[in-house]
Amino acid sequence: MGNPARFIDARAGDAPALDARIVVAGASSGSGKTSVACAVCSGLARRGYSVQPFKVGPDYIDPGHLAAASGREALNLDAWLMGQEGLLRAFASREADVAVIEGVMGYYDGASGRGDLASTYQVASLLGCNVVLVLDASGTARSLAAAALGFSRFREDARVRGVVLNRVKSERHERMCREAMEESGVEVLGAIPHDPAHSLPSRHLGLVPAREASAGRRTAEAARAASEFINLDRVLELARAEPIRQRARPGPAPPKCTVAVALDDSFNFYYPANLEELRRCGARTVFFSPLSDEKIPDCDGLYIGGGFPEVMAQRLSENRPMLSSVKEKIEGGAPAYAECGGLMYLARSISDGKSHAMAGVIEADSRMTGKLTLNYTEGRVARDCAVSPAGPAFRGHEFHYSRTEAARDAKFAYELSAGEGIEGGRDGIVQDGLLASYGHLYFGGGGFAGQFVGRCVKSCTGR
Repeated sequence: MGNPARFIDARAGDAPALDARIVVAGASSGSGKTSVACAVCSGLARRGYSVQPFKVGPDYIDPGHLAAASGREALNLDAWLMGQEGLLRAFASREADVAVIEGVMGYYDGASGRGDLASTYQVASLLGCNVVLVLDASGTARSLAAAALGFSRFREDARVRGVVLNRVKSERHERMCREAMEESGVEVLGAIPHDPAHSLPSRHLGLVPAREASAGRRTAEAARAASEFINLDRVLELARAEPIRQRARPGPAPPKCTVAVALDDSFNFYYPANLEELRRCGARTVFFSPLSDEKIPDCDGLYIGGGFPEVMAQRLSENRPMLSSVKEKIEGGAPAYAECGGLMYLARSISDGKSHAMAGVIEADSRMTGKLTLNYTEGRVARDCAVSPAGPAFRGHEFHYSRTEAARDAKFAYELSAGEGIEGGRDGIVQDGLLASYGHLYFGGGGFAGQFVGRCVKSCTGR
């Protein structure tokens, strides 16, 4: 995996990608890698560098914080969803002075819990990146050196070049940690004090999305403060790498239809690549707010992604004109694709101890359970649906604290071999032109966007 050029078709006229790139990894989830990655992005951006952030894995929330810190939209890199070549194409689709890549879970943790697939280590190896490891220093000192040494030697090509100590309690604590690191030979690139000003706000699915104004401001402020404790000059030295080159991807096709996308504080879990793929297939995307708008814009199809409808359930329920507008559009035959939060919004109700009426397009009810469902999913499309004919295999992921109970006669598009879905290994309720699932799909290269755009074109032209 060490030579990324073998996956990239480099020819005359190719567009240069990111020659300076660094991975910010964690020893485990909760180590503070998002805060440190945001601090690196912020510090470099304030020095005048253009910084392109990436997030390893399928997460929707962390990319928003990286974007708030860098001033650029963050992209996901997930070898499970994209495959190795798709991941490399996604990475090489952007240009900037430096790329900052935030890892997922612990550095060596992969999709299955056994191999390297979809781990931060795999991504660092594919892209030829050096790695900054974030260690939570709270409750330990000298033992951190043993952890750092283990991470740097677990693989022959581990690529770990230094550590940032996070949540350091005092100057004495920092001194003890640094002395131990000197013995191990692992370089310390920063030591961030334990201070609420350096942390990001959280709730049940992880960090509060940066799209929410107060959270976005908090991210920018915390990243700026924490960046002062990181040796950014040394990080830049470690970021220098051999160029990766990739042919420019085709741009948007001339619009053939319009897809309305729900986007506000309640629905904001989207891969930028999914929206780009819709445009490449000929869709014009327009945005609307189920929270504050009274009706959807003129469109030929709907895309309602994931998010936090349970947090905004009362406000969503009170916006009856929008609920009626969505219901009327879908029941009028417009193709619609809904994922997770979108599924819940189109159900009859969301219950969080109190029941809140929703659009009622689907004969189903959603309730919060307090139990996290977090899986990569895999299966096949068993029934024609908005994004695919029956037959193809697919991969995706699911991420929610709710359960949706569908009517007994519900028809499902997906048969899962991995993951839970809505019930019994089935996911994706099909209802006329609607597909509503707990699972999230990555559109890049899978034909899903083209299928959906084709249905939207057929709906608006009658052909």
